[in-house]
Amino acid sequence: MAAENMTATPKVRSRKDGAAVALTDADRRLLNLMQGSFPLDERPYARVAEAAGSTEEQVLADVRRLLEDRIIRQVTPIFDARALGYGSMLVAARVDPEHPWRAAKIINEHPGVSHNYLRNHDFNMWFTLAVEEQSELGLQGTLDVLQELTGADSIRQLPTLKLFKIRMDLEMEGDTAALSTQGAEQAPIELDKQDYDEFDRAVIRATQGDLPVVPEPWTAAAQHLGIGVDELLTHLQGMADRGLLRRVAAILFHRRAGFSANGMGVWQVPEDQVEAIGPKMAAYRGISHCYRRPTYADWPYQLFTMAHGRSKEECDAILDAIAGEFPIVDRATLYSSTEFKKIRLLYFTDAFRAWEREHAGV
Repeated sequence: MAAENMTATPKVRSRKDGAAVALTDADRRLLNLMQGSFPLDERPYARVAEAAGSTEEQVLADVRRLLEDRIIRQVTPIFDARALGYGSMLVAARVDPEHPWRAAKIINEHPGVSHNYLRNHDFNMWFTLAVEEQSELGLQGTLDVLQELTGADSIRQLPTLKLFKIRMDLEMEGDTAALSTQGAEQAPIELDKQDYDEFDRAVIRATQGDLPVVPEPWTAAAQHLGIGVDELLTHLQGMADRGLLRRVAAILFHRRAGFSANGMGVWQVPEDQVEAIGPKMAAYRGISHCYRRPTYADWPYQLFTMAHGRSKEECDAILDAIAGEFPIVDRATLYSSTEFKKIRLLYFTDAFRAWEREHAGV
């Protein structure tokens, strides 16, 4: 792959999200709390208000405003696909560069595609794909169908071999120097399926999607399940302890929140140091995701890191700080130029089976 293809700088934009919106210091503080400190509590907005030095009424009004202004996408439980037994992976595809929206539309129709971006590389379409445990096609069969439908020249499967970090918090108050520093290292995250039952499924169906922005947001789900709010919250905490529920949080529109760039830093490091270097890269505050993935003859990078910044320069600063700390054999940064899709998956719905019936007759 030619070096200029790896490092070209496209316009960083999104046709969907639009330009950044001016935020106050109080907004930034609230957004940090909503991303990282939203509790499993009967009145969670009251607890956020206590941390923000505000009132529950004001926090509710501010969150509604930030939703209306498309700063916050949604407040939602975040369940773990792998823990629920879903097969998932990152996929890099090489599609027609003149007409990428055609391929994107086809890929986006799959209910297990949660993220899809155009990036500055010969492999220009990058998407995440999940399939149900009971899928007739499985991941390989689904990718075969998608490749045929899109006419993609080539597809690279990049499943997670080791998960060092997955936490998409945009640091609203930190500056570039803060984002370029290391925090505490964490142990790699468990990838195996966890045990769950029909009641867990029912809880997921009742709570997934948008959490109501009201003083007691869990009441409707508890009533639907025929249990008390205390019982629901206790069960959700148990699901978190088992790894089925990662957390409940606000998900932001990156660009409208001021983070106009996301750079996927990919790294080739000495093979015998991958497991040691991964957690250290993951500890950087400006890194939201860090994985070990498989390599290919034309793709030698074992480690993937996602950096989010208010500009390309800020992403570069984060990734350059990482490069200065570790023995790097080779590296590249892939920037997204268009966001085709970004959603939270909905689990245990009929959409997966319907897609397979329509597109593969299974």
